[in-house]
Amino acid sequence: MRKIAFGYSTRCNIRCAHCVAAGEQPASGKMELARAGAIIREMAAAGVTGISFTAGEPFMYFDDLLELVDLCREKQIYTRIVTNCSWARSPAETEDLLKRLKHCGLSQLRLSYSRWHQENVPRENVLNAARGCIATGLDYFISFVTDFSEQDDPYEGYLRDNALKFFPEPLIYAGRADSLAQKAIRTDYQENRCAMNPYLAPDLSMYACCDAGSHFSTTDFFLLGNLRDHSIRQLFTKAETDPLYDCIRAMGITAIASFAGIPAREIVTYRKCELCKKLFDAPEMLKTLRKAAASSDLQRWTR
Repeated sequence: MRKIAFGYSTRCNIRCAHCVAAGEQPASGKMELARAGAIIREMAAAGVTGISFTAGEPFMYFDDLLELVDLCREKQIYTRIVTNCSWARSPAETEDLLKRLKHCGLSQLRLSYSRWHQENVPRENVLNAARGCIATGLDYFISFVTDFSEQDDPYEGYLRDNALKFFPEPLIYAGRADSLAQKAIRTDYQENRCAMNPYLAPDLSMYACCDAGSHFSTTDFFLLGNLRDHSIRQLFTKAETDPLYDCIRAMGITAIASFAGIPAREIVTYRKCELCKKLFDAPEMLKTLRKAAASSDLQRWTR
């Protein structure tokens, strides 16, 4: 199944201290609507079956969003929107917007929520959005971004008290969040396999990873190319056939780090995306791992 995070615009109406996309340039880039439509048609022809509209705040271009979601429905592409809920100011206003999106074929709404988001957006907005989805029959879930500190207990409690559907999502220390203090990790020795869903930026650059991959500035390890020079099909094929990407998906980065000689005691102190950057944003390390993946030596480093 081919699916992608679609960055129509990096423009956002709030500034959160933990934002992974904050460091991307240009800060408020946007695709042309006609170009975005042409890309979606090309994606459909290339077998893309799921698009998640993300990056900045998609609702800032609501009319454009309606048109793009409707096009996805026409092409039988599953659609999700990732939003900060700043628009969900009242139940009535929220239901009206969601009815219009559902009419155009939206499949799911992903609501961003955290103590950093809620410095800018009242938590009642998230409640309005979730209840609006329930009222209109639109699927939703809340992405609760957390560093697993006690500070987040009241925020999680609010979701539970209101019986809202959510899952905890670990904070990624990239972009603006790179400056935040990191707490000690207490977890088992995990595989940390990654699905690596691709991301398309407003400047038409496509990355093999939609999380922190666009911040690997030393090696550009996850940069697949730009749609001005390549087709969607070519870039997806590149993402799907790269031996080292396959190892990330199949083996997980913990095993790759062990192969690379990083001590187990040190490996468990890294978060997933942080460990990934240590491995793949260092030129010599990356050269070694690419050679090992191409020869299958890396793939044999398994239980």
